Amino acid sequence: MKRAITVAIALLSSLGGAGAYAQASYPNKPIRWVVPYAPGGGTDLIARPLATKLSEVLGASIVYENRPGGGGLIAGELVARATPDGYTLLVGAGNTHIFATLLYDKIPYDPVKDYAPITNFVEVPNILVARPTFQPKTVQDIVAYGKANPGKINWASSGNGAGGHLGLVLFAQNVGIKVTHVPYKGAGPATAAVLGGESDLLFANAGVFISHIKAGKLRGMGVAAPKRLGILPDLPTFAEVGVANVENGSIYGLLAPAGTPKPIIDKLQSELHKIIHSPESLARLESVGAFPVGNTPAQFAQYLQREVQKWGKIVRDHGIKAN
Repeated sequence: MKRAITVAIALLSSLGGAGAYAQASYPNKPIRWVVPYAPGGGTDLIARPLATKLSEVLGASIVYENRPGGGGLIAGELVARATPDGYTLLVGAGNTHIFATLLYDKIPYDPVKDYAPITNFVEVPNILVARPTFQPKTVQDIVAYGKANPGKINWASSGNGAGGHLGLVLFAQNVGIKVTHVPYKGAGPATAAVLGGESDLLFANAGVFISHIKAGKLRGMGVAAPKRLGILPDLPTFAEVGVANVENGSIYGLLAPAGTPKPIIDKLQSELHKIIHSPESLARLESVGAFPVGNTPAQFAQYLQREVQKWGKIVRDHGIKAN
């Protein structure tokens, strides 16, 4: 009996030692970054260069895996069910961890319990653009026109429950106007609708619009953020023109399955923070209208909770559901 107990203790010690070794030697094989969107979108623009740089720093390849579909739920479930060893991670966004809990009656994972946040890469504020022939020329003109013409403003979005849709609802609610929401299947079709004069206004990330604004094909109206964007320094924030509390946009960050060892989480966060705040990354992120973050896991978790509370009231009050 004594010998059996000794063997059992030795076995447990060896397993614990193996686990500690695995964490210390992390990573020793390729890491998957699962992305909830198709290639070529805003997520790739932000996350792919970070993955490339992190791969160089860690000395391990990062497999960038696009898994679109289900409003982000397919990728979200895949990572939530993955082995929590640091080798399968989710490039999370508003769809997977903020709006998913609000817009669907049932989702295949718990955005809080099933994940260990690592860091929020960036915040990408939305900007409001108008077709050049739209009569109101300023944000205050939009408010005055909307009050005088209820329901006559056609406001495009990339779909029911999308960030731009919730942003327009927040704006209209805060300034007291009624608009007609026109949902499209993505930011591309919605932008085409405004360019073609089918819709009047659209909220989306600056990267979607920057070339059209500089070419004079769209008119920038305001930035839904606390400060101006470096790539559009002449475009005022909404607060600057007298409309407060309408900040909205996108976030992109990295999350692991719940139970992933803390030393692995901390290592990834530390390296990503340094990469995000490097001169090279700062210049690149500014060029696409993004604000760098690189916060701690606890700060990222708190941010997600605050955003769920903020948008939950909007979704409930207006009965918004996903497409």
